[in-house]
Amino acid sequence: MQANKYKNLTASGLVETGCGTVVGIVANSHTAGTIKLWDNTSAAGNVLNNTISLAVGERWIPFFGETFDTGLFVTIGGTADITVVYSSL
Repeated sequence: MQANKYKNLTASGLVETGCGTVVGIVANSHTAGTIKLWDNTSAAGNVLNNTISLAVGERWIPFFGETFDTGLFVTIGGTADITVVYSSL
C-alpha cells in the first residue's frame, strides 16, 4: 500500500506527474474559490472533475480514490488555499 502524499496550492499548478489516485482536498481558506481537476500535466485535455465551487465552511472534499493516468493538475479560480491529498501508483 502506497502512503498518501499532499501538496498545498494557492494558485493553479501541477500536483503529480504520472498515474495515481486523488484521496481528497482540504479547503484551508477561500474567497469565492473554485477548483477543477485535470488528468494531465497542464490545464488541457481530460477533465477529471469540472469546476467545483467551494462552499462556506467546507473543509474536506472526498474523492474516493478517483484515478488519473497522465498527471494531476488543479486549476484554482478566485482566491483559495487548498491541500490536495493523493497517492502515486
